[in-house]
Amino acid sequence: MASYYHPPLQNDLLLRTARGAKVSRPPIWVMRQAGRYLPEYHEAKGKRDFFECCRDPEIASTLTLQPIDRYEGLIDAAIIFSDILVIPQAMGMEVVMVDGKGPHFPDPLASPRDKQYTEVMEKQVDVGKELGYVYQAITMTRKKLAGRVPLFGFCGAPFTLLCYMVEGGGSRTFQVVKTWVYKYNAEAKKLLQKIAELCVEYLAQQVVAGAQIVQVFDSWAGELSPAVFRDVAMPYLEWICDRLPKRLEELGEEKVPMVVFAKGAWYALEDLCKTGYDVIGLDWLHDPKQAYEVAQKHGKVVQGNADPGVLYGGREAITECVKTMVQGFGGGKQGWIANLGHGVTPGVKPDELKFFFEEIHRLSDEYQERAMPNGNGIAAAEQRMHERNILHADW
Repeated sequence: MASYYHPPLQNDLLLRTARGAKVSRPPIWVMRQAGRYLPEYHEAKGKRDFFECCRDPEIASTLTLQPIDRYEGLIDAAIIFSDILVIPQAMGMEVVMVDGKGPHFPDPLASPRDKQYTEVMEKQVDVGKELGYVYQAITMTRKKLAGRVPLFGFCGAPFTLLCYMVEGGGSRTFQVVKTWVYKYNAEAKKLLQKIAELCVEYLAQQVVAGAQIVQVFDSWAGELSPAVFRDVAMPYLEWICDRLPKRLEELGEEKVPMVVFAKGAWYALEDLCKTGYDVIGLDWLHDPKQAYEVAQKHGKVVQGNADPGVLYGGREAITECVKTMVQGFGGGKQGWIANLGHGVTPGVKPDELKFFFEEIHRLSDEYQERAMPNGNGIAAAEQRMHERNILHADW
């Protein structure tokens, strides 16, 4: 069991929601919460390379806390500043971040005949050693948070990591990964299994270091047909959620809520709801009401799902988007973590994101007040204010 001492959690709204509890309002956070849309991010980052920031626990911790400080009282979780591609790096592959282009593998895996494929498969990867800087950043961040909000850990899903490892970066056609999936299916699955095993250990060590909830990002899942998703993505997502609780028990750690986000795989919602994940992340392709009904049927919590592009559209558009979510997700009293349907995109104005957060608070409060008969909405609002005062008393 970890020997780290962490201050008591003052705001556990998101963790209670993730576990299915009834709450006074929906918790809020967003993906890519810390990033280049914030001016303070560029100040702290300076001339450092992106992965230099990830590997420096002090800088990673500072960047993680920036949105928590800026949007104090409006958001209910932090997510550690890192990247999904640290696992391929730990496996021995070179990854660089190219300005204006994104992540790039100078020497991707062209085929199973590639000598590097054999090297990657045979390498004994110690993620505890290779990725120690992530765990240090998590522990440091938990200390700096002082219990204000819980901290997310995360990893990339095996299929999405495979995409990057063979394509060398982002892609429009996904020609190489489709070649692997269809032509080299057996070899692809061996690599996917190895990645899944590393993901379990990586997430487990993040929990040991202080992560209180974890998310698996399958960012490229939508490139697969339903049948192929079930063949090369779903089994490894299930491997992670089935094995992680067992690994945590072996380490003397309590189970933490698990979130899966399979972007674009709208067809897989019901299947994902049948897995061991506690929370199912939704992109903006889902209708909130329909998705919420499916998740509720299976006792699952949903997370999402505003189109990040709405943050470019002005405040009237943001309000309408939030209304659709609040109404579709039942007001947020149970089973909904408010979020975007993907990460914050470049060029978003920080004040527009703040307005998005404020509207979720305002409109979910209004929804609850209208839903409470005989004036009980006033009492409910007073109770929510009382909870906030308690949670923020020591901030």
